[in-house]
Amino acid sequence: MLYKKYIKRLLDILLSVILLPFVIIVISLFGLLIKLEDRGPIFYCGERLGKDGRVFKMYKLRSMKVNAPDLRNPDGSTYNSDKDPRLTRIGRILRKTSLDELPQIFNVLKGDMSFIGPRPDLPEHINYYEGEEVRKLEVLPGITGYNQAYFRSNYSATS
Repeated sequence: MLYKKYIKRLLDILLSVILLPFVIIVISLFGLLIKLEDRGPIFYCGERLGKDGRVFKMYKLRSMKVNAPDLRNPDGSTYNSDKDPRLTRIGRILRKTSLDELPQIFNVLKGDMSFIGPRPDLPEHINYYEGEEVRKLEVLPGITGYNQAYFRSNYSATS
């Protein structure tokens, strides 16, 4: 209990503070490239399901064209493909390298996320949870977790 409540949070804050200068440099560089490519916003702030079912804004570098349509797979999950026509040129690089995820360090500092934990789902995905799956809402969602480490983007189930 002590680890889950205090030590993990302290480690998240310490790691965030250490990484923050590097993350800010990378975000600034790619933010400039995003802005130069299509003059749109640098960040994408999507609603995600967090600890205890609380909805929060998850920050990412914008990888899609402005006002791109919301495409979904038959199971309701977000469409994700290397050949997605909604991606910008810079967005393809960001997605391929996962650099679009770097702004989530701000979610960690705010306490909405942790470095390691289950990836946060879209709020409506709670309607598709089965059995013990709802237990993932007992912990903070993470920037990375088991599925990202072992399956990358090839895992078909909600991660």
